[in-house]
Amino acid sequence: MRKKTKPAELKNVKTYSIRSRKSKFDCASLAQCPDPAQPLSEFFNTLPPVLKARDLLRFSEKVAAAVKKERLVLFMMGAHLIKCGLSTLVCDLIKRGIINAVAMNGASAIHDFELAFFGKTSEDVETHLANGSFGMAAETGEWMNTMISDGVKKGHGLGDAFGMAILRRQPPRVETSILAAAYEAGIPATVHVAIGTDIIHQHPSSDGALIGKGSHLDFRILAGQLPDLNDGGVVINFGSAVILPEVFLKALTVARNLSGAVKNFTAANFDMIQHYRPNLNVLQRPIKTGGEAFSFTGHHEIMLPLLYSAIRSLI
Repeated sequence: MRKKTKPAELKNVKTYSIRSRKSKFDCASLAQCPDPAQPLSEFFNTLPPVLKARDLLRFSEKVAAAVKKERLVLFMMGAHLIKCGLSTLVCDLIKRGIINAVAMNGASAIHDFELAFFGKTSEDVETHLANGSFGMAAETGEWMNTMISDGVKKGHGLGDAFGMAILRRQPPRVETSILAAAYEAGIPATVHVAIGTDIIHQHPSSDGALIGKGSHLDFRILAGQLPDLNDGGVVINFGSAVILPEVFLKALTVARNLSGAVKNFTAANFDMIQHYRPNLNVLQRPIKTGGEAFSFTGHHEIMLPLLYSAIRSLI
């Protein structure tokens, strides 16, 4: 037989005045209406100082502090940044001395190359996969593999090999090339690949030994930079879900093994959705010995211009 439950008698509940209650939000934190006629720097003063708006401003302050302190500001990126039209922002941050090291995956280097030389990039994968032509653009494969061969044989990593060759050849849209901007600025740009993940590996001109040698040298170059994160540096992972978080973790352990303390730095992950590896390998594990981590979720074509503007408003 079902037991009948007696309803609670609400007339006997105890209440208190809201005036005595501690609240998590009050009118002091209300957003202000931005004035489109005002400088962009004023826009950030209108944001409510809560949640991710607060975090974005705090993180931007960390970047500005790292620049003023001459610490490492490492920008790790995936290929979608370039396909979203954001190369110009990254190049400008390099030229202004705000980003002083870049790490990218192989796909980023390919899009960087194609945009600089041909003014376009990113093919329709499904259409070209159906007939076996996906990734088979002759110029991309042949020219980039030649750059690898020429550069690595002379003792360069992949990043320098590409950046040096792009600058030397001065393609029609050289100003869009992040690799060229880094090489011209004299800062390290490293390219980290897994054999078989990039379209240029499909071409007859591809040399796995040279690709591996160049990428391994870039890994060592990255590991050599990371001690400069210690005490105030910043690492930003923007849109790379797998390769760079894994590479960063291994490079960091090499840096700590060889130089000792690499701690008290700031890490941030920007992506359209939050993934396991960036959160664990960039935000959580590395700062266990000291530091701060930020996680931002949103579309690249919105988030990077916001970050760029927030940093520029401080520097």
